[in-house]
Amino acid sequence: MTAAALAILLTGCAATMGGGDAGCASYAEARLARPPAESVAEVPPAWAGWIADLDDRMMGTCR
Repeated sequence: MTAAALAILLTGCAATMGGGDAGCASYAEARLARPPAESVAEVPPAWAGWIADLDDRMMGTCR
């Protein structure tokens, strides 16, 4: 996965989370503190893919 694709996946979804579930609210809050998308180029590709997959699963669960 390219850095640009990962950056797209990691932008803006915090507003869609946090309904009433404490875990989702905590995850949404943690996403607000994540490093800038530009720094994703510094992450090894295997980790970047795992992070993107985890984020996608969490966003899907918390919507």
